[in-house]
Amino acid sequence: MYHYTECGLDNVWLANGYTAKDTPYGTAVSVANADELLALLAQRIVSKPARLSGKEFRFLRVQMGLSQSALAKAQGVSEQAVSLWERHGKVPKANDALIRLCYLSHARGDEPLRDAFHRVMEVERLIHQKIVATAGPRGWKSTVQEEAAPEEAAAVGP
Repeated sequence: MYHYTECGLDNVWLANGYTAKDTPYGTAVSVANADELLALLAQRIVSKPARLSGKEFRFLRVQMGLSQSALAKAQGVSEQAVSLWERHGKVPKANDALIRLCYLSHARGDEPLRDAFHRVMEVERLIHQKIVATAGPRGWKSTVQEEAAPEEAAAVGP
C-alpha cells in the first residue's frame, strides 16, 4: 500500500492504482486517474459526520481552485482566519458547513457558483497587475503586466 500524502491529507492510503518507479532522485509515484481519485476523496470528506480538519478544509478549497483570499471573501471572513483554520484545524461550525455546501455545489457543476468564484478570483488576479504606458511616434500604447509578488520584487531590487 502507498501512503498518498501528496494530496495534502495524512490519512489516505492507496491499495492499488499507482505505479512506483525508482529514479536517481528517489522513488517516483504515478497515480492513475488522479482527478477522479481527488474527487472521490473530496466527496468522502464532505460526507464525514465529524468536523473538518484544517488539512481537509484546505483540500476542499484547493479542489475548488480557490485562493485563501477568494474563499475568505466568499465566506465573509478574513484571509488570516482561513489561514489559521487550515494550519490549526479549528474551523468554526458555520464555515465548516459552508465549505461543504460550496464544494457540493461546485462538484455538481453549479454555474452561478462557479461564475461567482471565477469573478472573485479574477478580481484577485487584477489586483496584482500593472498597466505600463509607452509613448511612441503615434501616441501612447498600454500593456498589462502581472506584478511580481512583494518578496520577488524585493529580490530584484531597483
